[in-house]
Amino acid sequence: MTTPAPRPRLSVVFDLDGTLVDSEPNYFEAGRRLLAAHGVTDFTWQDHESYVGISTRETLALLRERYGIGAPLDALLTDLDRRYLALARASTQVYPEMRKFAERLHGAGVPMAVASGSSRAAIEAILTGTGLDALIPVRVSADEVAHGKPAPDVFLAAARLLGADPADCVVLEDAAPGAAAAHAAGMRCVAVPYVAVQADDPAFGTADLVFRGGQAEFTARAAYDWLGDLVQTS
Repeated sequence: MTTPAPRPRLSVVFDLDGTLVDSEPNYFEAGRRLLAAHGVTDFTWQDHESYVGISTRETLALLRERYGIGAPLDALLTDLDRRYLALARASTQVYPEMRKFAERLHGAGVPMAVASGSSRAAIEAILTGTGLDALIPVRVSADEVAHGKPAPDVFLAAARLLGADPADCVVLEDAAPGAAAAHAAGMRCVAVPYVAVQADDPAFGTADLVFRGGQAEFTARAAYDWLGDLVQTS
């Protein structure tokens, strides 16, 4: 009688902004102030929502073109990071059910990573400031890969650092580009849409589980129960 092969070990990869933490208001305010410094005074929250899920660098490149800003992209990135970090360090809230979920995964020995479109400095500042750094040791910024979401690069880099096969990874995402990136990486996806009107985006149709009501609907218990027997150690 042969011994059954051990099941693959599940790994979980979190997006950061809008998924683990409610950082979008800080990004909006930092972006609004940056644009105002370059003469753009009509940037609204609705404008900001259209860039949710896109890396910071790509967002600024689009805004630079849209508003005809002459400053170099790297200078804009540095300025935005400075403004954002000042706000983030003062106040960044972890979604309570997401913290519970991460704590439960940590207790079960599930390897975890953060794969984000934010800068490395922003990722480190938020994880340290919220105490999530003790739970999630692996972090990848879109600045460290060739292409941001919806390309799969940042998720594939996280899988490599975790020593996991992409097929054994589950991604948690709030934005359509992130859900598309998870699908392109060959990973399962739990979608928690940050912008309610985007819940019908075709990219969310590729997700394995969608909490259409966003964070108001998401619970640690429901997500953990869905993972079910995927939560295995080899």
